[in-house]
Amino acid sequence: MPPGKGKAMGMTQANAPIFEALRRHKQNNVVRLDVPGHKGGRGNKELRDFLGADCMAVDVNSMKPLDNLCHPVSVIRDAEQLAAEAFGAEHAFFIVNGTTASVQAMVMSVCKAGEKIIMPRNVHRSAINALVVCGAVPVYINPGIDKRLGIPLGMALEDVRRAIAKHPDAKAILVNNPTYYGICSNLREIVKLAHQNGMKVLVDEAHGTHFYFGENLPLNAMAAGADMAAVSVHKTGGSLTQSSFLLCGKDVNHDYVRQIINLTQTTSGSYLLMVSLDLARKNLSLHGKEIFAKTLEYSTYAQREINRIGGYYAFGRDLINGDTVYDFDSTKVSVHTRAIGLAGVEVYDILRDEYDIQIEFGDIGNILAIVSAGDRALEIERFIAALSEIKRIYAKDSAGMFDHEYINPEVAMPPQRAFYSEKESLPVEASKGRICGEFVMCYPPGIPILAPGEQITDEIIRYILYSKEKGCFMTGTEDMSVSRINVVK
Repeated sequence: MPPGKGKAMGMTQANAPIFEALRRHKQNNVVRLDVPGHKGGRGNKELRDFLGADCMAVDVNSMKPLDNLCHPVSVIRDAEQLAAEAFGAEHAFFIVNGTTASVQAMVMSVCKAGEKIIMPRNVHRSAINALVVCGAVPVYINPGIDKRLGIPLGMALEDVRRAIAKHPDAKAILVNNPTYYGICSNLREIVKLAHQNGMKVLVDEAHGTHFYFGENLPLNAMAAGADMAAVSVHKTGGSLTQSSFLLCGKDVNHDYVRQIINLTQTTSGSYLLMVSLDLARKNLSLHGKEIFAKTLEYSTYAQREINRIGGYYAFGRDLINGDTVYDFDSTKVSVHTRAIGLAGVEVYDILRDEYDIQIEFGDIGNILAIVSAGDRALEIERFIAALSEIKRIYAKDSAGMFDHEYINPEVAMPPQRAFYSEKESLPVEASKGRICGEFVMCYPPGIPILAPGEQITDEIIRYILYSKEKGCFMTGTEDMSVSRINVVK
């Protein structure tokens, strides 16, 4: 086999090439006349004492024995090949700029300025950021809405079919698999429709690492035949924060994809992040079934017990309708809170401030807890007990609460044109009817309420003000207080 193609020679999933190379490097006691300047921690004792000497010793720069992330020819190449094999992909890239970089590389690999891409509007801001950078034009599909929960669902297959028929020149379709709430679209059929019409399928699988290794979970992107997938291994796979894989399927020129990645990814790839991906892949390959069986055991128990409290609704597979909720990620503990008179973000704040429990996020009507095999049964019980007590102490009438998370946008111009246009700053309350020139979102989850190029409506203004009032962490605007918004002149 030629270098860089196929399986790493003589290696199995029990190997971890980057980890093994770093261990050899550490044992060699090499004189450090290169960067980083902390010199294995000796130059910054407080940091070394905090992170640990072992960690600092392997925070190193690219060198021949350790390969180079921008142009891997040895240990990183071998690690990529093992990752591709583990995930059922043709090729895998180590990404150290977060899954944001993976998503942007996917979009920029298939779309040039002026070309169209079909996507649901409830994408992460990273996808729309990619459009701002490369000048591609979105064709938004408004996701289904669950009226009881007020949350966006997946893409209806008929909506995808209509978008393809109306925009046959689109280059690709981007799909969330799953959404932040755990909802999956009919990925296999979307892939089939796209490929029949000469379009690529890109999958934002930031929250779907476990789909590749667990059982009784939704279909993963590579198994569905998707062309590329951005997989945030740090979220549910055990690697360090900011580490990610970008996976490529068949008929993707991965050498070109690497060039696109190298346009924006650092030339000083963190070996701490890379080795975490390498060891996470090894661990998942060898033990993933058991890991995610335990995760499902915890999440299923939590959902059942939370629903027994009353008032809360821990939703799950009962939402499946064969279309806009084609499948559901049962590892997600997504809980609707509005019936007890509290916004999700209010429950989120109370859990943290009063009970020392940090969950993933709270929005206007829901909370999300990320559960994994790394949790302990006692912690799950503590979370359930805290929710019960919060209901007893804080529950109130739900009248007057904002009842939905997603507002269909009115797109007036492409994101790149709006973002780089001449703008003026207005108070949010005075911006009705204008075209937004920046982002407005609650983080997490980082799905824009407003994106560049969208019309500002009364409903959106009310939503922004209500979110601020309830304590959502608002981001995206130039004005750090999110009291003013930049609009196109």
